[in-house]
Amino acid sequence: MSHLETKTGALESIKAFMHPRVVTMLFLGLSAGIPILLIFSSLSLWLREAGVERSAVTFFSWAALGYSFKFVWAPLIDKLPVPLLTRLLGRRRAWMLVSQSSIIVAILWMASINPADSGNSLTWMALAAVWLGFSSATQDIVIDAYRIESAESDLQALMSSTYIAGYRIGMLIAGAGALFLASYYGSEMGSYNYQAWFYTYSIIAAVMLIGVTTTLIISEPEQIQSDNYLHSAKDYVGFLAMFLFSVAGFIAVFYFSADVVNTLKSALGDILGNKAFAGFLIGVVRLLMALTVAISIAFFLSKSGVVNGKMVSSTYVDPIQDFFSRYGKGLALLLLALVGLYRISDIVLGIISNVFYQDLGYTKIEIATIVKTFGLFMTIAGGFLGGFLSIRYGVMRILFLGAVLTVVTNLLFIVLAWVGHNPYMLYVVISADNLTAGLASAAFIAFLSSLTNISFTAVQYAVFSSLMTLIPKVLGGYSGTLVDEFGYVNFFIFASALGLPVLILVWMAKKHLDVRDG
Repeated sequence: MSHLETKTGALESIKAFMHPRVVTMLFLGLSAGIPILLIFSSLSLWLREAGVERSAVTFFSWAALGYSFKFVWAPLIDKLPVPLLTRLLGRRRAWMLVSQSSIIVAILWMASINPADSGNSLTWMALAAVWLGFSSATQDIVIDAYRIESAESDLQALMSSTYIAGYRIGMLIAGAGALFLASYYGSEMGSYNYQAWFYTYSIIAAVMLIGVTTTLIISEPEQIQSDNYLHSAKDYVGFLAMFLFSVAGFIAVFYFSADVVNTLKSALGDILGNKAFAGFLIGVVRLLMALTVAISIAFFLSKSGVVNGKMVSSTYVDPIQDFFSRYGKGLALLLLALVGLYRISDIVLGIISNVFYQDLGYTKIEIATIVKTFGLFMTIAGGFLGGFLSIRYGVMRILFLGAVLTVVTNLLFIVLAWVGHNPYMLYVVISADNLTAGLASAAFIAFLSSLTNISFTAVQYAVFSSLMTLIPKVLGGYSGTLVDEFGYVNFFIFASALGLPVLILVWMAKKHLDVRDG
């Protein structure tokens, strides 16, 4: 698009980084980056130190499913006002404050539970982790909508890169920072100390106050949406009830199908001779059944008059229809394919990368120092570089550059596989890979922002951000199997090759978007 191709001088681009809206995204990004590792790596280490079995530890990864399905309740964030707070702070800031407060409560709830205690401690920890994942995904929805609505398109690339920088800093605090604090307060493998983890999670909950303070200081974006989004209290209550009943139906399918699913997995595994693949197929069918039940409940309540049908249509149907009407069926499908596949090469390789480093003989200290800490700063640098270049040369050009560099840098892992344990070579590979990831991510987020209609910001962006990781994560689950079957070198060639169709999709998208603007 022409507005994405706008060029400015280098000095103006640098000055743009100091724009208040751009600086704001650094602190909101930090607030968004903190929760995720408190569910994954930091919590996993805590549970293992507490003596929880590995199989039970991995179960907790389900607590973050909210990130993959946040588009389901994103419309609620767009539609439902927060009593009192919406009038005081505005629609976006009110939900931002609610989600951040909920995150703090969830983290403190987790801190109050000792997983080593007998009884239902793990069950309560799981519930707290699920609540944290839900609250964090809600915060992501609001921040994404706030970012898109609070500044013009020519600032989106810089705001995206600043947001990425803040997000990575938040991950560093919740990841490396949490491990340092827990160690400082005296908890180690074989020498578990619950108080150390209590202090750790409590301190990180306090760090979340940075996000709360930012929310209270910033101003609400201009209200561009029309008054058609204002409904009666009865409509809002009915809409919320529909959502809750649909969620209950979704959960009920999973709960009551547990025994049948286990039987089918075993039977199909024997037939196919591959229990892992059989489990995947049954899991997909189970998920589709649960979604069908949830959608059916929503449809029935909508048609029965219990829920305002027009409100449901404007919430879930209109944003999708708007996207297809603005771009046309052909171009819309092309753009959705690009959204779903752009990060496939990077994510598929990234899932197996830590195992790869360990197999080469790198110690945890080397991985933490080079991959996690040094790699973080390279990603931040890449994000700022991507934002700067997108402003100067246009988002679509940098989107294509990021796709090319992803293919090339993934091939560097082949060189690392040949060299073996060599920290200097690991520095080179991590520098190139993380710099590229940051650059491509900044351009990609700006690209996603440009696709949204300001009238349906939260819903459309939530769909895009969920779609962009769905296919890569599903395929990435087989990365270990592929490595066992073909070896690391052939796997890295395969991962790089996955990025080649993306180059074609970016080129086609740019061509069609240029024609539309012309």
